[in-house]
Amino acid sequence: MHTAEIVIIGGGIVGSSIAYHLTTSGCKNVVVIERESAQGKGSTGKSMGGVRAQFATPVNIQMSLYSIPFYDSFEERLGHPSGYRPQGYMFVATRQAHLDYLQANFERQKALGLKSAQIIAAEEIIRTLPQLRSDDILGGSFCSTDGFVDPYSAMTGLMTRAIEQGAALWKNCEVTGILRDGHGISGVETSKGQVATRTIVNAAGAWAAQIAKFAGIDLPVEPLRRMLVPSEPFSEFPHSSPMVIDMSTGFHFRPESRGFLLAWNDPEETPGFKTHFENSFIEKILTHAANRVPAFENLPVNPKKAWAGLYEMTPDHHAVLGPVESLPGFFLANGFSGHGVMHAPATGKIVSDLILQGKTDVVDDVSVLGYDRFAKGALLHETAVL
Repeated sequence: MHTAEIVIIGGGIVGSSIAYHLTTSGCKNVVVIERESAQGKGSTGKSMGGVRAQFATPVNIQMSLYSIPFYDSFEERLGHPSGYRPQGYMFVATRQAHLDYLQANFERQKALGLKSAQIIAAEEIIRTLPQLRSDDILGGSFCSTDGFVDPYSAMTGLMTRAIEQGAALWKNCEVTGILRDGHGISGVETSKGQVATRTIVNAAGAWAAQIAKFAGIDLPVEPLRRMLVPSEPFSEFPHSSPMVIDMSTGFHFRPESRGFLLAWNDPEETPGFKTHFENSFIEKILTHAANRVPAFENLPVNPKKAWAGLYEMTPDHHAVLGPVESLPGFFLANGFSGHGVMHAPATGKIVSDLILQGKTDVVDDVSVLGYDRFAKGALLHETAVL
């Protein structure tokens, strides 16, 4: 039987970050279990790659305040590029309620130390991006340190360094059970045999609830399909553009290569492990695209290049981080609700801190992300979800 100090289930960017932070803190006997033949075949490799600090709740803002500087200094730290491009996020408000919401968020962000965010007038939005339809724009918000990363590159850099520091990555390995005794976690059963351990981290992404069930834990994390549409090369909109979010519809887009990457969360989408792309989505998203950017009426797209991935949703759109008090040694890093890539650095640090020290200073109050909030009915709703 193999033994490990800590077993991490899931080799995506979250599991990779946890492995990196644990080994950086001196924990060498870490095993990461990945059921696929290669990393990044789950949500990580299908992510839009956005990173932002423009959130509504303090804990998400603070997680971004750790994660974005980490991505900025990624190559210096790890000798590997993260692909971080600080082109910003621009939220475009078309209703006074939207503007009031952005103002309240801005005040919260500023109070927590975010210096690069600002409320912007409609005139500034129009001056910056005159290609937008502007007759209904009232104003918005912008943060210059928000931007995009390359999720696959960042994941690879984190895992490569973790392995250099002593971690082991088991690919093509499926978890089939979790072992418990009177003291809590005692091991994990896999397709490659048992591993004795007193600490397991569930970082299984959209499959987190299935892993938790092996441990007798009911985890309210559901998979929800998100579809992305890349355009062909297009020169009628600036490629220096930030991520633009049309708050009237939720449609958002960012530059990608010589074209643009389009996203919109279809309200008719229902939970489930649907990972195929539906061509009917293209007409829907292009309608929203042309409504905000008239030039996108002629935006060329190839349905064969579009893809779908899975968000891992919780009832309050916040992650579930930390120990399960009823099962000593079982830790959760799940339910990021579309923010897994952007918060992977903070998650790795927080989970590592909680395992090794029992506390963390990355956020003021990590207990608000605890598993027990669901039983207590103490949900913390994040409303700035894309």
